Amino acid sequence: MSDLRELVRGLGDCPGVYRMLDEGGVVLYVGKAVSLRKRVSSYLRPAKSPRIASLMAAVHHIEVTVTHTETEALLLENNLIKTLRPRYNVLLRDDKSYPMIFLGGASDFPRLGFHRGARREPGRYFGPYPSATAVRETLNLLQRVFPVRQCEDSVFRNRTRPCLQYQIHRCSGPCVGFVDKESYAQDVLHTLWFLEGRNKTLLGDLKRQMTEAAARLDFEQAARLRDRVALLAAAQERQYVDNDKGDADVLAVAEDRGVLVVAILAIRGGRQLGCKTLFPRVPEAMSAGEALAAFLPQYYLGQSPPTHIYIGTPVPGREWIAQALCADSGHAVTIAVPARGIPRRWVALAKTNAADALRRRQAERAGHSARWAAMIAALGLAAATRVECFDISHTQGELPVASCVVFGPDGPIKSDYRRFHIEGVGAGDDYAAIGQAVARRYAKAPLPDLVLIDGGAGQVARAEEALRALGRQARVLGIAKGPERRFGDEEFHEPGRAEPFTLDHAPAALVFLASVRDEAHRFAITGHRARRAKARLVSELDTIPGVGPKRRQTLIKALGGARFVAQAELADLERLPGISKGLARRIYDIFHAKGEPCP
Repeated sequence: MSDLRELVRGLGDCPGVYRMLDEGGVVLYVGKAVSLRKRVSSYLRPAKSPRIASLMAAVHHIEVTVTHTETEALLLENNLIKTLRPRYNVLLRDDKSYPMIFLGGASDFPRLGFHRGARREPGRYFGPYPSATAVRETLNLLQRVFPVRQCEDSVFRNRTRPCLQYQIHRCSGPCVGFVDKESYAQDVLHTLWFLEGRNKTLLGDLKRQMTEAAARLDFEQAARLRDRVALLAAAQERQYVDNDKGDADVLAVAEDRGVLVVAILAIRGGRQLGCKTLFPRVPEAMSAGEALAAFLPQYYLGQSPPTHIYIGTPVPGREWIAQALCADSGHAVTIAVPARGIPRRWVALAKTNAADALRRRQAERAGHSARWAAMIAALGLAAATRVECFDISHTQGELPVASCVVFGPDGPIKSDYRRFHIEGVGAGDDYAAIGQAVARRYAKAPLPDLVLIDGGAGQVARAEEALRALGRQARVLGIAKGPERRFGDEEFHEPGRAEPFTLDHAPAALVFLASVRDEAHRFAITGHRARRAKARLVSELDTIPGVGPKRRQTLIKALGGARFVAQAELADLERLPGISKGLARRIYDIFHAKGEPCP
C-alpha cells in the first residue's frame, strides 16, 4: 500500500485512465477519471463496499495513462475493458456487433441494406437495432414505400436485365437505367428522412408532391404518392408513437440477488421496434446507476447511437458520457431521465420488460440449480463446478464436426463452447472422431468434473483412451437413447460397469443431463451445416477446367458469390478481368446445361 501512496503523490490533476493489476500482472479493474490524483487516492481510504475492499486486497500496483480530455479517457477506458475484460468491471456478455441499416456506397445509386460489423464502406449507418428481425422488418417497409435498391454492389454492377424486385415494384431498376438520378436521389432523401425519424417533414413533402402531380394531371404519379402516404401513416398508427425528434432508445435496469438486466426499447423512424434485454456481468455491491453508467459506453461506442437516450435510473457522469457518444458518432446525443410525456411512458414500459426478463431469468436459474444439485446427488459427485459434453455431426461421414458445450452451476457457459473440424478418420467413424475431439480439447484445457459423451460404450471407451494417452483422468459418462429413442429412456454408460444404468429414480438429474446432451447435439449440427455449406459454395466452380483458386476468387468477388456466378449471363462473364471468352462460354454452358440457374 505504501508503494501505491507514492504513486498517488506523483499523479497529476488531469484526466486519464488507470489500470489496477494483481501481483501476476493481470488487470483487475480499468477506470477513468477527470482527475487521476483525486480518483486513485480515493481507493486508499477505508473501503465503503465489500467489492472495493476485495479489489484493493488483490491490487499489487496501478498503471495510469494521461489523456488530453475526459472524452478521450472514456473512449480509452471502453477499449481497454473490451480488450482486457477485467473481472471487477461491468462486462457485456453479448459483445457481438449489433445489427444496423446501411445507406450509401460508392455509386450514383446508393443501396439500402442490412449491416453488422465494422463500418468501412462510405455512407450512413442507422442503429443499433434490438434484433436482426427489427432491421429486416424496417427494410421490408422501406422497400414497399421507397423503391431504393437493396442488392449488393457486385450484383448491381453486373446486371443486364431487371430482377424480380423490379417486377414486383420494390425497386426502380437503376441497374438497367429505368430511373434517372434525380428521381432516385429523391427516394434516397425520403428514405434518409424516415430513418432519421423526420416523419412530419417526410409526410408533408409527399403530400405536397401529390398535390402538384394532381394539379398537372399526372394522376398515376399522384396515386403512387397517395399509396406511399397511406403506408407510412398506417405504420405510424400501429405503433402508437408520436415522435418527430429523431430516433430514441429507452433503457431501464432491474436487479435482484446479484443479477442485473438492462432492457433496451428501440424507437426508430417513429416506430417501436421491440425490446432487447441484456445481462451484463456486474461486480457485487454495484448500484444500478453505476452499472448503467458503465454499460452505456460499452454498448454505444463504436456504434451509431440514436439522437435521444432515455434512462429510468440517474447515472453518474451522464453529460460526460453523452459528450463522448457525440464525439464518437459525429452527431448530437442526449441522455435524459424523462419526467413527463411519452418518453416517461416508454421508460415505464422498459422497466416492465426488465422486471419480466429478470423474473424469468431467476426462475430459470432456480430450476437449473435444483437440477444441478440433483445431478450431483444422482451421480455421487462430491462437488461439481463444470460439466462438458461432446457430440459428433456429419452427413454420411462427410465433413464431421465435433462440439463441446460447457455448463456450470448457473447454466451454460457459452464463451467456453468449442467446435472441432475432425480430420483423418474414416467416414462415419464416430468412435475415432470422439477420441480426436477429446484429445484436442484436453491437450491444454483444464479437466471438468464430468465429461459427458453423446453415445454408448464405444464412444466412452475411446474418450477414456484419449485421456489416458494425455496422462489425465476424469469422470467420463456416456448418455445414449434407449431402444425406442424416446426421451426418458436414456441409458448411461460408464467405464468399469458391465451394464448400462438409468436415472429413473432421479428425474431432475435425467432432465439436466439430457438437456446438456441436446445442446451439444444442436451446437454440432449448426457447425456441421456451416462447414458443409462453405465447402459446397465453391465445389461447382472447382470442377470447371481452367478455373483455379485465383480465377475462382475473381468470379466470386466480382459477382457477389457462387450462386450469382451460376446465374450470370454470358455477357456478364465475358466482361470480367482474366476470363477469356472461351472460359466464359465453358462456365456458362456447365451451369445452364444442368438447368440449375441457382446451385
